Amino acid sequence: MKKRKIFTVVLIFSILMATLAGCDKADKVSDTTKKPVIKIGSDNYPPYNFLNEDGIPTGIDVELATEAFGRMGYDVEIVNIDWEKKQELVENGDIDCIMGCFSMKGRLDDYKWVGPYMVSNQVVAVNENSDIYTLSDLEGKTLAVQSTTKPEGIFLKRTDSRIPKLGNLISLEHRELIYTFLGKGYADAIGAHEESVIQYMKDYDAKFRILDEPLMTVGIGVAFSKNETRDLPEKLEQTLDEMREDGTSAKIIGKYLDDPEKYLEVDALEP
Repeated sequence: MKKRKIFTVVLIFSILMATLAGCDKADKVSDTTKKPVIKIGSDNYPPYNFLNEDGIPTGIDVELATEAFGRMGYDVEIVNIDWEKKQELVENGDIDCIMGCFSMKGRLDDYKWVGPYMVSNQVVAVNENSDIYTLSDLEGKTLAVQSTTKPEGIFLKRTDSRIPKLGNLISLEHRELIYTFLGKGYADAIGAHEESVIQYMKDYDAKFRILDEPLMTVGIGVAFSKNETRDLPEKLEQTLDEMREDGTSAKIIGKYLDDPEKYLEVDALEP
């Protein structure tokens, strides 16, 4: 009887040790299968990057990046950054790249670029009852823009003969404030990406009117540090091309924008 009890105890102990060993082995397998993480810097810019109702980053760029880097064997972490410090952050290695409706035009020498993977129009929007209908009507008016964006540069430099002299250019750090300034009448017009204006009108039932003549048509890209030594940019370029060809990009963009194919006509962009 005692031998049977001893045998039972030994058997239970052996099973317990085997189970623990199995758990330890499973943990080790799990650890080794974890994907490396790519940190993508962006600010809040619907419909490209914003927080959903559960506080989770979502949007066109978030989904494109998650799919593309996922195919490459990486997980993605979206880092909400101060947009004015984006170049400093990517050069210092605080983030791996910048992907947030980022226009390539005029910045080709500042980063190692992937793209363009989408097309976007920079536009001027006014209140619905405004008497501004053309770019020339902006002469002497007040325009609000997000600082360090392409519209700010367009009106500061005025290298385009279509751009009139403003009465005042207001540069604001946070994108949302430009719409507040327009709605409250602090500004006569705003300059921004067309998709952003459309999304804001949808979200807040705002009555703005986008001028027919765009400020500029630009290609949107992913920016890495000029000193990037990994092959990430080359692999990402190839993966985004594959996603455009297999219909994945159009499917993602179509969740947020009508006529998604027009945003993928990157081959028609001027160099």
